[in-house]
Amino acid sequence: MATFSKTTFDTLSYASSRPTYPRSLYNYIFDFHRDRDRCSSQCLKTGVNANARWERAVDLGCGTGQATFELTPFIHVIGVDPSENMILSAREAMKKRQLQNRRRTIEFVQSPAESLDFIADESVDLIIAAQSCHWFDWSRVWPQFARILRKGGTAATWVYSEFRFPAHPHLTTQILHYSESHDTTSSIGRYWQQPGRSVLSRHLLDVPEPSSILTTTTGTRNVFEPLDRVYFTGPYFPELPSSQTLPVLMRKTMTWSDILAYLETWSALHTFREVHPEDAKNPEGPVEVRFWNSLRRGAAMGASGSGHLHAGTGDASEQSGTGSQKCEMVEPDAEVDVEWGVAMILARKKYDIEGKS
Repeated sequence: MATFSKTTFDTLSYASSRPTYPRSLYNYIFDFHRDRDRCSSQCLKTGVNANARWERAVDLGCGTGQATFELTPFIHVIGVDPSENMILSAREAMKKRQLQNRRRTIEFVQSPAESLDFIADESVDLIIAAQSCHWFDWSRVWPQFARILRKGGTAATWVYSEFRFPAHPHLTTQILHYSESHDTTSSIGRYWQQPGRSVLSRHLLDVPEPSSILTTTTGTRNVFEPLDRVYFTGPYFPELPSSQTLPVLMRKTMTWSDILAYLETWSALHTFREVHPEDAKNPEGPVEVRFWNSLRRGAAMGASGSGHLHAGTGDASEQSGTGSQKCEMVEPDAEVDVEWGVAMILARKKYDIEGKS
């Protein structure tokens, strides 16, 4: 992703301000890898995958190594990212964690997911991609997965969507306006890199089945079992298949100051700043601060009367109907619960692969 590769991108702030993935998410993936014929969306365990191996895992689009370090069942782990800055930050984080030992090794390699020539054929047991697979060129990535995964190996890719405040559902309208609208006075929606952003927003539904790619590119068919798509989104996206939807598992209690720091890591905001440097001089603060203040006003007001506050609004008193009296905001150090819906794709390489057609 181009923004994260720029030397001006603050990888340390990115690492400290982004939400982390719960252990239950990784355990879900490990259970899928361990259990043969498991239907992940219904959490069924119908048989142990006796041939599952735990030797080598690869994290694609690893960023600063957040997910890489969590692949603890595996002896050798490789984090891969196209950004030099991200790789340098990941290596520095590894030094601080002092994770290397004789039994377990972690290394970081700068490379795009589409070019994995440094990884031997059928040498990988698990591939993951956390909040990165929406940027992949799947016409090139599926052949790489087919080549480097061992038979019975697993690929797990996931993304999380825009945050929600479960205690303040009335603020969802403001969140969607800021993240999706093309109104450049109050939104950064125009500045997401495409088509990746659309792939994320559509919960990875646009990621093709590997068979549709591999038949054309390699001449092999049925290398993978059918993709298993699961949505840890709870009630937030009712348009998704209910049979594949599970409760939200990614949540965090944050201060409102933490929320602002998180907003500042969004790639679209960095592009917005490049295109609109004048926005920094806005007397009400730059666009992300205006949005943040709008959310804090809305949280203080409650559901009544706050649905029309957007990041570009001026005097909050006009929006709240309180005349000349300013609307209060929640304090920056106040805490709020935040949730993210997660869309995940799980794939398993077959043991018996049909030959070339």
